[in-house]
Amino acid sequence: MPLSVKRKIVEVLEGKTVSPPPLWLMRQAGRYLPEYRATRQAAGGFLDLCYTPDLAVEVTLQPIRRYAFDAAILFSDILVIPDALNRQVRFTPGEGPQMDPIDPAGIYSLKPDGVLTHLSPVLEAVKRLRRELPPETTLLGFCGAPWTVATYMIAGHGTPDQAPARLFGYRDRKALEHLLAFLAEISAEYLVAQIDAGADAVQIFDSWAGVLGEAEFKAFAIKPVARMIEIVRSKRPNARIIAFAKGAGMNLRHYRQKTGADAIGLDWSVPLSFATELQKEGPVQGNLDPMRVVVGGQALDDGIDAILQALGNGPLIFNLGHGITPDADPQNVTRLVNRVRGVTDGSA
Repeated sequence: MPLSVKRKIVEVLEGKTVSPPPLWLMRQAGRYLPEYRATRQAAGGFLDLCYTPDLAVEVTLQPIRRYAFDAAILFSDILVIPDALNRQVRFTPGEGPQMDPIDPAGIYSLKPDGVLTHLSPVLEAVKRLRRELPPETTLLGFCGAPWTVATYMIAGHGTPDQAPARLFGYRDRKALEHLLAFLAEISAEYLVAQIDAGADAVQIFDSWAGVLGEAEFKAFAIKPVARMIEIVRSKRPNARIIAFAKGAGMNLRHYRQKTGADAIGLDWSVPLSFATELQKEGPVQGNLDPMRVVVGGQALDDGIDAILQALGNGPLIFNLGHGITPDADPQNVTRLVNRVRGVTDGSA
């Protein structure tokens, strides 16, 4: 990277306050964009889209072309890890992801051999993205947190409250902890590979952290993520890492210190008064309700303004509190980008 180029999100992850704050949106490459829907249809299966570098690069770049976000996030999925472990992951339209459920015997027989080879098309997409993105745009890699990935592996599909994984943990804690430790190791190696391929920073998604009680959060959410970050930093000391534990609530207190993350992502349910406390410890990311982007207008403006007023004078990456939904109007995203950046002439 030329010395004159400043990637704003990297600066925030280093603890600096940037004004206006840089922004990107979770799931910014997705079904709300007509160009994504066209590419998705041409790709065939969802995993074909993830594993075809030309297509993965294209859909990653689509929202950058439209909105000039400050970061592009690699287009992939958290379930490529169990797919690389031969769990027969499949995406059925209208049904969500499915895979072969794992039992204790399956957990103890898991092997890391060949995982990065299986994921080489994803890493190739990272390399191409870094070459094709504007120099000032941060490239984000990512993976799922061990707990969230484990919930899908145990149930074989998504569930409203991840009861199958919670029950599994109470019935056979040793097997669950073995699975989480295994996933932490291979996921950390995957993040290192993404960094080596050109990612400027990485995000760890713990989308189902909010179903855990306090003790389980410490054991199943904090411990494996801390191990991941320890491994990544042992190999790439300057790695920049965002940890997003959706629904964690008060468990977010000290989450940064206990995991070692540079920044913590906040979902929309985190009160801004609590967010300001968390920001005193370091950078935060979030946390606009995605429904405001669906509605637009005053509801969108008010949500943006509240976040900027509460968090804009500290290290902040502006984002949603979870992924943008398919029913969001792309024009409302333009309005969001303009308002965060203080643009009044209608251009993004």
